[in-house]
Amino acid sequence: MSYPPGRATSAARADTADCDPLRSLKPPDRMPEPGGPMPQGSAMERIVARGRLVVGVDQNTYLFGYRDPTTGLLDGLDIALVREISTALFGRPDRVQFKTVPSRRRIEVLEQGEVDLVAHSMTITCERMERVLFSSDYLDSGQRVLVPEASGAKTLADLAGQRVCTADGTTSLAELRRARPKVTPVTVPDWTDCLVLLQLGQVAAVSTTDNVLAGLRAQDPTTRITGPRFSYEPHGIAVARDSPELVRFVNGVLARLRSSGTLLALHKKWLGAYGDFYPPAPRYRG
Repeated sequence: MSYPPGRATSAARADTADCDPLRSLKPPDRMPEPGGPMPQGSAMERIVARGRLVVGVDQNTYLFGYRDPTTGLLDGLDIALVREISTALFGRPDRVQFKTVPSRRRIEVLEQGEVDLVAHSMTITCERMERVLFSSDYLDSGQRVLVPEASGAKTLADLAGQRVCTADGTTSLAELRRARPKVTPVTVPDWTDCLVLLQLGQVAAVSTTDNVLAGLRAQDPTTRITGPRFSYEPHGIAVARDSPELVRFVNGVLARLRSSGTLLALHKKWLGAYGDFYPPAPRYRG
């Protein structure tokens, strides 16, 4: 596994000899037909028997998981991927029960069996892989800084000693705590709360992955994203550790979306105007 030299790497920092956060379980050799019978005894069979897929998502991250004010419905890249998984299970995209969860509870809801999947702009790390399984990487990003247009800050270092907002339970918080020179992290449940604090002048900046910052920037054009990426953040869909067959199934869905061009089209639809985002190639293990 290689990363740009001299750059902090959230995915790699927790890495060990037996962990590669970019390798997920291989898709099945043959995917079941959408709407057809699922493998006996599998998580997919249980989900289909229940009649709905239960997924933990965000409703406050514009472009990824947010509630469209004109329709009242959830939308975004993560939501679109969930609907594709529903189609692969049921033959239709609408057999989903969305459960909105804060960032700090994303792993907890899987461990407690409250949801089948979490699709919540979630960075894959070895530390998290000790508690949950992840799909293949469907989005690469990195942590940067969002500041008001009038700010003179160009990098995180320019914010030394100042208050910088991030969401609790995220890799972004860990990066801010490790930052040199020091900043003062301010934590909130959701990213939109950070944007409000920035608008009120109660924090000097917001710092998280640039895909999330793109959504905040789109909501407030008087802000700007600045500085280079200072972390590497591959994103995956999370599944409980006792359901490896469900990870393989999700990877089969993602593989089909890659080969058909649908995943690239979704990236262009949601992120094409906001930066250099693209679907990375998958890497698998046994």
